[in-house]
Amino acid sequence: MNRQISALALVALVLLSALVVATTYWQAWAAPSLAAKQDNAIQRVAQFRIKRGLIYASDGKTLLAKNRAVKRAGQTLYFRTYPTHGFASQTIGYSTQGRARAGLERSENAYLTASNANLGTIFDKLTDNLKGTTVTGNNLVLNLRVGVQKMAETALAGKCGAAVMLNPKTGAVYVMASSPTYDPNKIESNKGYASILRSPSACPGSTSALLNRATQGLYPPGSTFKTVTAAAALDSNVYTPDSRFDDPGYCMEYGQKVSNAGNPEAPETFGNVDFLQAYQHSINSVFCNIGKRLGAKRVIDKAKDFGFYEQPPIELPSSMVEASGEFNFRKHELFDDPGLMDPGRLAFGQDKLLVTPLQMALVAAAVANGGTIMEPHLVKKVTAPGSSKTVMKTKPKVWKHAMKPQTAAELNTGMQAVITGGTATGVQIPGIKWAGKTGTAETGDGHYYDAWFIFFAPADNPQVAGAVVVEHSLNGFGGAVAAPIAKQLVQAILPSPSK
Repeated sequence: MNRQISALALVALVLLSALVVATTYWQAWAAPSLAAKQDNAIQRVAQFRIKRGLIYASDGKTLLAKNRAVKRAGQTLYFRTYPTHGFASQTIGYSTQGRARAGLERSENAYLTASNANLGTIFDKLTDNLKGTTVTGNNLVLNLRVGVQKMAETALAGKCGAAVMLNPKTGAVYVMASSPTYDPNKIESNKGYASILRSPSACPGSTSALLNRATQGLYPPGSTFKTVTAAAALDSNVYTPDSRFDDPGYCMEYGQKVSNAGNPEAPETFGNVDFLQAYQHSINSVFCNIGKRLGAKRVIDKAKDFGFYEQPPIELPSSMVEASGEFNFRKHELFDDPGLMDPGRLAFGQDKLLVTPLQMALVAAAVANGGTIMEPHLVKKVTAPGSSKTVMKTKPKVWKHAMKPQTAAELNTGMQAVITGGTATGVQIPGIKWAGKTGTAETGDGHYYDAWFIFFAPADNPQVAGAVVVEHSLNGFGGAVAAPIAKQLVQAILPSPSK
């Protein structure tokens, strides 16, 4: 009799174990792949029975996404609301009934629905299921800082463009602003969604507010790319900071004059300058000749060291992150064949080069961090529902070694000179020594340019690095249009020198 009872108990134990394993697999490890299939209607409906985790800004208090409980057919369903009505809307994204998910709501769905493979989450979810209680997802705490993010969005209001600011030593993203923005609460509304889809008049020919211009917007970088060219020149030992050049105001490329900034009939001329002076004053003719001597391959290889031709590894859906590089407009794809490139124009950020603001922020971060680029990350940590228990904490991780430390130090000096006596003297900050590089990229539309500024601060111990771009700006020189926005952000995020 005891033998039969023992056998029965063993069978029951095996069946229970099998049930636990099967439940764990389908609700934990397999759930993310199921969730990714947005055409799976059953899975989508089931997820609205889950109380999604909350999303907070870096202070752990400001709610960016929460839930609204609705009773339907005897069930309680949970739908998203967004209390800030447009704060970092492209980054946060949305989770809706009719239009599925976007942004972090999509890429971090496994955590937000307690479907991730963390053991604590698995057992909490199994316990909820066994008790018949509502499954509650984990919470996200982001690195986005409320005050400076709002300042970036205000500075860009009425314009098309983007701003990114991150910690060059850790990769933590403090600002990811894309303008125009939108209210994700209106996504379910036909009229609201239609208005969001409408391309704004401030940036003719571009797409709607749904586009995250910080990670998807592709722009010619103009002279900000001279930072990459300078790194290639110095790393290769073809040039040194003391190398000298004669600037007549233009260089000859394929039998045509490539002029410096200013009136093409009377371009700026600087005479005899050294390498860092050429960078400080953003002299096109010098960098054109540097590009011709280095060759397109060497410049592109260095760009790849900075992460060009790859999607930066940030916690957003891959469809929302573009790679930067030379662009084949006919095929709508990147290419890296040096034989199809103009090395002179490539060297100062024109030719067929297109970049994202995130990538250019990482270029600035590379200089700030001694040549090393950290992986950018939006998520600071994931916490368990109803407690401060940490489920996952993001740790700094190296992504790229872009250049030699000595080269980074030399470019740091050059970027400081841009502000103290170069193309961005108007954005000096009393008591704060910082560094930057302007860019004014031609758009092919008369005097309308894409205005750029990449930067880091403080110069001797960088805590922040970033990029600002303002699209299609009339007479939009980087030093006059984008740099003042960067100055506001730096002043807002760094302690006052008087403190």
